[in-house]
Amino acid sequence: MNIDFDNTLHDKSLINHDLAPTPQENRTWSIWNYTALWIGMCINIPSYMIAASLIQGGMNIVQAVFTVLLGNIIVLIPMILNGHIGVKYGIPFPVYSRISFGVRGANIPALLRAIVACGWFGIQSWIGGSAIYTMLQILWLDINKIPKILPEWFSISLVQLLCFLVFWSINLFLIFRGIESIKKLESYCAPILLLSGIALLIWAFSNAHGLTNLILAPSKFKSNTEFLKFFFPALTGIIGFWATLSLNIPDFTRYAKNQKAQIIGQSLGLPLTMTLIAFIGVIVTMASFIIYGEYLWNPVELVSKFENKVIVFISMALICLATLAMNVAANVVAPANDFSNLCPSEINFKKGGLITAIIGLVIMPWKLVLDPSGYIFTWLVGYSALLGPVAGILLVDYFILRKSFVNVNSLYSLSNSGDYFYTKGYNAYALIALLCGVLPNVPGFLLQINFVPKDLFPEYLTGLYHYAWFIGLLISSVCYLTLMKSFNHNLKQI
Repeated sequence: MNIDFDNTLHDKSLINHDLAPTPQENRTWSIWNYTALWIGMCINIPSYMIAASLIQGGMNIVQAVFTVLLGNIIVLIPMILNGHIGVKYGIPFPVYSRISFGVRGANIPALLRAIVACGWFGIQSWIGGSAIYTMLQILWLDINKIPKILPEWFSISLVQLLCFLVFWSINLFLIFRGIESIKKLESYCAPILLLSGIALLIWAFSNAHGLTNLILAPSKFKSNTEFLKFFFPALTGIIGFWATLSLNIPDFTRYAKNQKAQIIGQSLGLPLTMTLIAFIGVIVTMASFIIYGEYLWNPVELVSKFENKVIVFISMALICLATLAMNVAANVVAPANDFSNLCPSEINFKKGGLITAIIGLVIMPWKLVLDPSGYIFTWLVGYSALLGPVAGILLVDYFILRKSFVNVNSLYSLSNSGDYFYTKGYNAYALIALLCGVLPNVPGFLLQINFVPKDLFPEYLTGLYHYAWFIGLLISSVCYLTLMKSFNHNLKQI
């Protein structure tokens, strides 16, 4: 759908080049581009770590790989559904959210999603910096003798911080090159990264004698009840892993040639690659126990133990490449557009990317991945409690209430008569539904971060947090549909 924009017809505070619908001549992404995009985004250290952490949590290999596969099949559904509007109308996520939240209210879900992506940007930059640090250790053996001059609460050395800043700066360079550089990076990196993962798998089978027995070993759970108590929050965490992308996927599908490209490309790229990485992650983690006597769930730490320093150096370079490919695609495009939506006349994609990078720096991301339990149950499940409700509202509004019909020009209008102006630019029903979807998960989150005493809330209430994404999506969907059907008499499409 190609729309000829005229600044006299659209409010300048709602539009810039990056937020306007993508013209037809720029919609060139094919099935391969989306498959490559997902291969590049899936082959990364956090993907590997989440599968490996399931083993450390007590699952056997079949349980761990199945959990990852199921979680990614589930999240693929909203991924494809939300991608539909990007192909049809060429609009990014912040503009998409104006339909249900209002032309001004859209900033709320956009900022929620942006802050999460900033956290991910920081985590990925830290991992890439860690790989550079390991490479530096190989070239400069006395690096660990440098005096520690940073405060103890900083938790890292000055050299580690500098390596983090180097990788952080490389990301910034690609941000300023624009979206096409990201597309090319993903296409070139995908085959290399797949081969690297397979090579690591071969290493595990070649060096860990007795690995077959370990693979066939039962899980550590003594009963089905004990297993399910771990399984459901783990599944929610895996869904939460891509919860941000399931919302902002229109930021990518707006460049698709057609719906077939995004549907098939995503279906091939996401669940299959994530399951492969899960398999590699659990096998190599098990192999590390046989070889080194401990479960090394972080591949940067694992590879650094290899005796052949040339292999370690090459491996770290590949880890940097994988992390870079994932970071600029998954954690920059989305928040850059979100921040641009705050003030389109002043903030473009590049400035939005810079804001993302700065926030990812100041949150000290190395503290978010200190242990696997915090990584899954606090970080992944925690933000899924915020983003699940947003997904529910968007899908109900676009597919059920509007039957996928959108007045694109009204998305860029502050006119009181506009379809998406609601009340002063905010749709109160969407905000109420969002709040209703988030609230049930708050007690469990507060307990998870040890903010409240264990006996403050009843167990049945805190237990809802284990299903945060599902609970939030279901409640917000029902609440929003009920409110809009019952009270919004101006919604023309109902």
